[in-house]
This record gives sequence, structure tokens and C-alpha cells, in this order.
Amino acid sequence: MQLSDFTYDLPPELIAQEALVERSASRLLHLDINAELSHNDSNKASSSKLHDKHFNDILDLINPNDLLIFNNTRVIPARLIGTKDTGGKVEVMIERVLDNHRALAHVRANKSPKAGGKLLLENEIEAEVIARHDTLFEIAFNHELSVYELLEKFGHIPLPPYIEREDTEADKERYQTVFAEEVGAVAAPTAGLHFTPELLAALADKGVETAKVTLHVGAGTFLPVRVDNLEEHVMHAEWVEVDQATCDAVAACKTRGGKVIAVGTTSVRSLESAAKATGTLQPFTGDTRLFITPGFKFNVVDSMITNFHVPESTLLMLVSAFSGYENIMNAYHHAVKEKYRFFSYGDAMYLEKC
Repeated sequence: MQLSDFTYDLPPELIAQEALVERSASRLLHLDINAELSHNDSNKASSSKLHDKHFNDILDLINPNDLLIFNNTRVIPARLIGTKDTGGKVEVMIERVLDNHRALAHVRANKSPKAGGKLLLENEIEAEVIARHDTLFEIAFNHELSVYELLEKFGHIPLPPYIEREDTEADKERYQTVFAEEVGAVAAPTAGLHFTPELLAALADKGVETAKVTLHVGAGTFLPVRVDNLEEHVMHAEWVEVDQATCDAVAACKTRGGKVIAVGTTSVRSLESAAKATGTLQPFTGDTRLFITPGFKFNVVDSMITNFHVPESTLLMLVSAFSGYENIMNAYHHAVKEKYRFFSYGDAMYLEKC
């Protein structure tokens, strides 16, 4: 398939610029793959149906035998504003912390800094560009505080580029899931933003089990695909951990006949990366560059919860692989018509595997 296959018309006013006051007050579009499927009808694509719901209705879609998998990464205030020693403005977006005083970062400036160039960030932090590694810059911070401590004190929440406003104090809490634990992401696993402690408690009361993975979402998730032929696209690397406890929980769910439900594309990529080598889920720690496009064989995930994704994005390609290209494009056209809220602070979908 070509890049142009993954586009759709989206009125700008449907891009959510603010989070709802109540996390679970968002809408939920259920893409029901098996709706009205007769006994001898094998054409699932022609028999899918769309149901307009509210997010709390997720309780009716998840059964006691099922297993919810959450990404427990925690967003860091990764954005720093400042100037170069030449006087030009610069924006530094931390991608990965290397140690207490070094990090890899995306740097935006009128002219990219060179190795040895000095930066003054947030009028307080002296830094130096050590080297350039492809699209990322290695930066050393000359400060007694560690990189994480500097970010917590001076950094801005790295809102996505389609949210056209500056971050606010409210974003520190709202652009974070209630189950965030492991520090390291520069973008939120947004499907998880809809869950509240009350909803999690209701799921537990119903008997639904949960497990966790960690995928530190990188700023690369917002980079556009720049090639028409998808086979030529080089996927950005993101750090993943899937532990033995989660592997055991998935195996137990499969044994009892339940569904493995991934909360977000990041959970999908974590699980499928850990199963890619053998086809069976195994503990995995390290970088993944897994690029999921139509035709991919899913080994672990049965259903998923996800937000709506940007046209021509790798995430739109992933959900198209999961639920079928025609099903997804029909669902997106329906969502636009019904004025769903799109992207990070927007509404959600419940998808079943095609």
C-alpha cells in the first residue's frame, strides 16, 4: 500500500485542543467486526458495524475472562526553550536520557547547532551539543542537577504539535495516565488517558484482570512518514519492557478463553514486538522498531482501545492492519460525520481484530 492510501479529510475544529474535565466523559466508537455475521459468511469486512457509545460503556464490552494490558510509562516535561550562543532561538525536545547529564534530543532552530555549540535553556541551564546522531543531537548539561531533575524543575509538558497552544499547569496532570509509573516517555499513551480510578475499580469488581508493559513513547511518534512506498520507511526506535508476569497473565487469559485487550497502540507494539521472534509472547527488554502495516500477523492481541490517529501516520496504518483497512476508513469517515474529537485529548475507539 502507498502513503496516500492512509489519508482522510479532517476539519481542524475536530482536533481536540483541551482535555475534557472528566477523563471518562469521552465518546467511544465501537467497531464491531462480527456484527450481523451469518454462520457461513466469511467476509468480515462487509459485516462490520459501528456503535456510538460513551467511554464508560467499555464495562459492557470487556468480560471477566479478559485481560487488559496497560502501558505504564510516565511522561516527562521534556521540552526546553532557550537560545544558542549565536543568539538564535532554540527548542530542545528530549528523546532519551542517556545518563545523569547527557540526553539525546530533537533540536528545532533556524539553523541546526554544530558540535561544540553552547545553549542556554530556560535562562538557567547551560548545555553543550556534543554530537549529532542522524536526526538526534547528543546534549550535555552543565548543572549539578540530573537531567530528570532539571526537566521536572524547568521543563514543559511536550504537547503534540497539533495542539496549538502552550502547555498549562493542568496538562501536568491531564497529559498523564492515572497508572503512570515508569519515567521516560515524551508523549502520552493517549488511549489510557480515559481511565479513572473509579473505572479501574469497576473493572476489577467485574473480575477483569490487568497487566502492564512499558513503552517509552518518543517524539518520533509525531514525525511524518516521508516516503510513498511504505516498505522504504525507517521506523523510529522506542524502548520496551515486557516482563515474565505479563507473559504469564497473557498465557493464562488465552487458556481460559478470554481476550487480550491492549490499551493503546503502544501496548500493541510492545506485545507484538515481544512475540515477533517466535510467534509466542516471551519476556523482552530493549528497543523496538516494529512497523505494523496491513498484512501483519498479530500473535497476541485480540482487541484494542485506541484514540483516533493523524492521517498518513504509522498508527493509522497499525489500526488498519488490526481491524481491516476498509473498516477503519469507514469508521473514521463516520467519526468525522458524527463530530468525534480527534487525537491525543480526543475520543476513543474499541477495535476488534479482523
